[in-house]
Amino acid sequence: MTIAVELPSLGESVYEGTVSRWLVTEGDMVEVDQPIVEVTTDKVDAEIPAPSGGLIEQILVAEGEVVEVGAVLARIDPDAKAGTAPSSEPAAVPPPAAGEPEPVRAEASVRTSDGSSESPRSITATPVARRMAEDADIDLQEVRGTGSAGRVTKEDIIRHQGSSAMPPATEIRAAAPAIRTEAPAPPLAQTRERSQQAPRRRAGAAFGYELQPGDRVIPMSPMRRIISDHMVYSKRTSPHVGTVAEVDLSSVVRLRRQKKKAFEASYGVGLTFLPFIVHATVRALREFPALNASVVEDAIVEKQDVHVGVATETEKGLVVPVIRNADRLSLAGTAMAIHELATRARDKRLSADDLKGGTFTVSNPGRKGNLYGFAIINQPQVGILRMGEIAKRAVVRTLDGEDAIVIRTMMYMALSYDHRAVDGAPANGFLHRIRELLEAAEFDL
Repeated sequence: MTIAVELPSLGESVYEGTVSRWLVTEGDMVEVDQPIVEVTTDKVDAEIPAPSGGLIEQILVAEGEVVEVGAVLARIDPDAKAGTAPSSEPAAVPPPAAGEPEPVRAEASVRTSDGSSESPRSITATPVARRMAEDADIDLQEVRGTGSAGRVTKEDIIRHQGSSAMPPATEIRAAAPAIRTEAPAPPLAQTRERSQQAPRRRAGAAFGYELQPGDRVIPMSPMRRIISDHMVYSKRTSPHVGTVAEVDLSSVVRLRRQKKKAFEASYGVGLTFLPFIVHATVRALREFPALNASVVEDAIVEKQDVHVGVATETEKGLVVPVIRNADRLSLAGTAMAIHELATRARDKRLSADDLKGGTFTVSNPGRKGNLYGFAIINQPQVGILRMGEIAKRAVVRTLDGEDAIVIRTMMYMALSYDHRAVDGAPANGFLHRIRELLEAAEFDL
């Protein structure tokens, strides 16, 4: 009996991964827990270990292929001995385990040229594709599946949405009479009928770019492609609204200057501005639970636990490790948790558990060239706070009853929130509360 190597869950809202590299080949002998394949998602790069020792009988997924969580990647024969040739017979596909989502099948009637209907044909779609199609009100009958056995995948849904907005083919040819052969052609054949029925658009609406001499083509890495898909999905799913607050950090600067040497001596980590921001955010989340929530079907779920993700830049891209039960931590505990997660992220030692379960995210993109900006919500959360540049500015303050221009250390904070779940009043109140906490600087160190 063979043992299946399945793609495990690698984080909340992660439904699929890309097989980036096989560490073994068919016929290799492996030991239990030996890493056998590297998988990339939008949250983490992970090595999948062998669930059992034995012989790699079959590798079922090629490098670069995208598969769903729970998909069988390979099969191991635990009873085989070294030197045994792998079986050439195709392995039977096991039925899905209890509770595991099965591929969604839809019945579509096929109409012949004389108008008569043939027997319905079965359309198979991944759970992610099914959910995206329902959210975008897309009929799966109209989507051309490119997955295994014609299965409709997430990429097919995204491609279908893009192609539906394309202008008629004649207009594209008119706008670009000379197309370089190196550039891939857009999928016009499958959209010609719909595009001809749609209102005509001017030629300038066509998307695409013709390569020019000297251009450098950089293929997207698997992680970059997955991040791209996740960002597009978030923007399509959540109606993003942004609001900005200007915060006077002068009191925090004074407190930090007074305590940072003693803090580092006591706790072994530096005292940066980020723990102050995260700690104030956590306190505000307790007062405004609408921001610590998710939209689940037709309901809004306000979460009991506060798990704050802190966006961290790594060599391979952005990851969001999570501080568990952040509302139970002191400022010192928050600083140590941030330092530990950031160090593990840079050293590529984050586990899937480190990236699961975030309920809100704080993003700190760095000091340079960052007045403020609006981040994209990390699904399935409903809000993300982005820090701006910390700089000295001239501001007006009332001193002894008179207005005066003074120099203060200021920062803009930008909140992006999901308008499905959060209205303007609680969102603005939440951001204003963070500002109050930071300007008061009543932190116990």
